[in-house]
Amino acid sequence: MNSLRTTMLMAALFGLFMLTGQALGGTSGMVTGFVFALITNMAAYWFSDKIALMSSGAQAVSEREFPQLHAIVARCARNAGIPKPSVHVIPVPQPNAFATGRGPGHAAVAVTEGLLQMLDEDEIEGVIAHEIAHVKNRDILISSIAATVAGAISMLQYLAWFGRGSDRDEGPSPLGLLLVFIIAPIAAMLIQLAISRSREFGADEGAARITGRPLSLAAALQKIEYVAERSPREVNPAASQMYIINPMGGDLLKSVSGLFRTHPHTSDRIARLQALARGL
Repeated sequence: MNSLRTTMLMAALFGLFMLTGQALGGTSGMVTGFVFALITNMAAYWFSDKIALMSSGAQAVSEREFPQLHAIVARCARNAGIPKPSVHVIPVPQPNAFATGRGPGHAAVAVTEGLLQMLDEDEIEGVIAHEIAHVKNRDILISSIAATVAGAISMLQYLAWFGRGSDRDEGPSPLGLLLVFIIAPIAAMLIQLAISRSREFGADEGAARITGRPLSLAAALQKIEYVAERSPREVNPAASQMYIINPMGGDLLKSVSGLFRTHPHTSDRIARLQALARGL
C-alpha cells in the first residue's frame, strides 16, 4: 500500500508539472525548467552521502572502535539482502539516526552517540533496520526525483516572470500565472511532504520484516521523540528530514498540520508497528 501510495503521489506531482506548463501556453518552459531541476537535483543526489555526512558532522568509525554497532549493521544488511553500508557516528547527545547514499552499493548509516547510550541493543537494531530499509527501498532516489519535479515547478516561476514560459506571443495567461505563482508551488510542496511521510511508513514496515520485532522499533521511536521534544536543537534544520524522527521536536511540530510534516506523527507510526506485531 505504501508503494502504491508513493506511485500515485509521484504521478500527481508529474501531472501537476505538466498542467502548470500547459497553463503557461507551451512546452519550451516545461522542458527548460525540468532540465535545470534535473541537473541540480541529480548532482545533489550523486553526492548525497558526502553532503549529508559532512553537514551532520558524522565520522566514519571502524569495527574495532564500535564492534557491536558494526555487527548490528551487518546483520540488518544481511537480512535485507543488501551490501553492508559504511558506519558513522555523530558526536551529539540527542538520540537519532539517518541513512544516505545513491543506493544499496553506495550507502552510509549514521547514528548519534546519544542513540547508542540511551537505547538498548534491540531498540538500536530496530532503528538501524529502519535506515537499512530506506537504503533497500532506494528512498534517497525517490526523494531526489520528487525534488526534481518540485524544483522544475519552481523554475517555471522564473520563466513565467520573464515571459518565456509560453510559445504564444501574448505570454502567460492569467490562469497560468495563478497556477505558477500560488497554487502549483504549494501543491508541489504538499505532495513532496506526503511522499516523505509515505516512505517513513514504508521503512518502518521494512524494519519490522528485517528484525521480526516491530515493538523494538516502536519503543525506540518513543524514546527518540521524547528526548527530541525536550533537548536543545543540535542539528541543522535543513537536514531534519533525513533523521528517523524530526530532531527539531517541540510544540511547534505538534501544532503543525499533518499535511506540512516531513514525518508522520510518531503515535501513528507506533500504532502501525503494534498492529504489525499482532499480525506476526
